[in-house]
Amino acid sequence: MAGFRPTNLSFRVTVSRSPLRGQRDLQLSEAVKLLHTSDWHLGQSLHGHGREAEHRAFLDWLLEQLQQRQPDALLIAGDIFDQANPGADALRLYYGFLGQALKRCQRLSIVVIAGNHDSPGRIEAPHPLLQGLGVHVIGHVRGEPGQTPRWCIPIAGSDGEIGAWVLALPFLRPSDLPQREAPAYLEGVAEVYREAVDTALSLRLPGQALIAMGHLHVRGGQLSELSERKLVIGGQEALEASIFPAELDYVALGHLHLAQSFDGGRIRYSGSPLPLSFNEIGYPHQLVELIIDGSGKLSAEPVRVPRPAPILRVPARHLPLPEALAALRALEVPGDPPRGLEPLIEVPIELALADTDVRAQVDQALAGKRVRLARIDPLRRKDGSAADAERRPSLSLSELRPDILFQRLLDDQPGDAPEAELLAAFGELLTQIEQAEH
Repeated sequence: MAGFRPTNLSFRVTVSRSPLRGQRDLQLSEAVKLLHTSDWHLGQSLHGHGREAEHRAFLDWLLEQLQQRQPDALLIAGDIFDQANPGADALRLYYGFLGQALKRCQRLSIVVIAGNHDSPGRIEAPHPLLQGLGVHVIGHVRGEPGQTPRWCIPIAGSDGEIGAWVLALPFLRPSDLPQREAPAYLEGVAEVYREAVDTALSLRLPGQALIAMGHLHVRGGQLSELSERKLVIGGQEALEASIFPAELDYVALGHLHLAQSFDGGRIRYSGSPLPLSFNEIGYPHQLVELIIDGSGKLSAEPVRVPRPAPILRVPARHLPLPEALAALRALEVPGDPPRGLEPLIEVPIELALADTDVRAQVDQALAGKRVRLARIDPLRRKDGSAADAERRPSLSLSELRPDILFQRLLDDQPGDAPEAELLAAFGELLTQIEQAEH
């Protein structure tokens, strides 16, 4: 990558967070503490329900953690926003958090990288202003000859001495990769990380840890199919963990919403702080606290993130409509949840063709309960075996009823089960016809 590696290393490295904070010569630090988080997805909505109140509750909790734990750095590993062009409410949450974090923790450095949901240029635009406050925002990988690349960030401990170098590499797009030979995506990403580590090795002293940040899908990582965009670039969706050089003490990743780790915990996803779809109901949301001692030894401990609002599937599995309605009527909502923090509900129902007014019946069963109905998940039982389908008995003339024919037509269609509204509409139409005939 042209201009990626510094060409002149005969400079003295200093730590300078702002003109008011001064600078120090490079020395060993006694201890450094960092927090790793990612995938906030500010501005996300779930089946039409905004998550602003939930995100605000999480950020308030995170501010309390910062004030209590007093880390030297907060690492945010991408997907800060849910969309490349976030709305005003999401931007207010983000910048309001940054302001409060810096106010409560005077020494705090904040390192932010762009994820695949973020616009690299938009998220990086305020960097000249934020950098003077100790906030480093990296949207693109750039290097200038003779200078320490700004994605190579020294982190000082409470004594002001450097204890770690953070290599803040964002979600790498093809334009970020070496251009001289146009390598395959996997090889290009591996080369970026290799050159980044080589740059940091030329700067660090003994006892200083090397930490990389990234936003990508490591092969073998569990994907949340309903809320994570697949990163298919150059024909590759997932990258090998071997792209991260062995000299790295820790790799702080974003993108996968389930907290998980590789290589004995050296490579780790913090996961999202909120469930972003109903298939994330069981995720243990967390951030990761990193402590680096004076010798450079690093330890990582998860910190459980409390869930601001319950996200429930009621009933727990698909049941016929009468049983599903009974489960909804029996649902207890403790306390009086604040607006926007009411439980989010998904209702799995095994529908029959005769079931009509499904949404109205569900609403009636939930009447008086402070919940947010997100969706009704319909299921129709069908034979999944091709052999069994071939053995289906033929219908006699007396069996050629509209409901049976319609069910067979649905069974022959590829793809998922039809929406509840389609089944309900057919049932209502059939009822109207039968009433008209009588």
